Amino acid sequence: MVQVHPWDLSPQEAFAVQNELAEQVERRPRLGPVRHVAGVDVSILDNQARAAVVVLDLESLAPLDYAIAVGPVAFPYVPGLLAFREGPTVLEALGRLQRPPDLLIFDGQGLAHPRRLGIASHIGLLADLPSIGCAKSLLTGRHDEPGPQPGDYAHLVDRGEVVGAALRTRAGTKPVYVSIGHRVDLETSIRYVLACCRGYRLPETTRWAHRVAGGETPPVGGQQAGQQPKLFDF
Repeated sequence: MVQVHPWDLSPQEAFAVQNELAEQVERRPRLGPVRHVAGVDVSILDNQARAAVVVLDLESLAPLDYAIAVGPVAFPYVPGLLAFREGPTVLEALGRLQRPPDLLIFDGQGLAHPRRLGIASHIGLLADLPSIGCAKSLLTGRHDEPGPQPGDYAHLVDRGEVVGAALRTRAGTKPVYVSIGHRVDLETSIRYVLACCRGYRLPETTRWAHRVAGGETPPVGGQQAGQQPKLFDF
């Protein structure tokens, strides 16, 4: 695990931290078989951040565990510095889980970021967990229009570098923007996002995390007694 840096920084200091940490992000797969995948989302209300991490069984996509953390928002809104507003509460929520996830999927960017360190890469690196960015909107780069069918994608290119993919997860809807977070590659990231989709534009990881961040309590249960979870090792 990378040592957690101070969070009470100026935007200029935060940019410098991002540039330093970006060099430590692993862009090749280093994850074992994935049984449990977690969605991460944060809601902000009245200058309070409520971070939710919901762990799902990858085969059934049923919630197994969840944790929330609430804390003050101490960092100003600056495009590209989302992790400095939301990161402390996300790390606190991760530390409260009873079932550690094998993979994190963030409602935000990973490598598809001007300094190659969106929140998925930033928190994945600090927590030393494989992570994927799956964002609803484009932050940087350009792409061709992906094909119309679920699973079609087009590379997202920024300054001559492939930083992610515009992925169609549902016919007739806008793509989502998938990128490497930490300890995965782009192809693996795309496969896991698609594995977490159930007919909606957003993966179930994001849908559950968003609902819990908004105050809903998921019906956690998990596998029946004696039942072995299916392994996924893309």
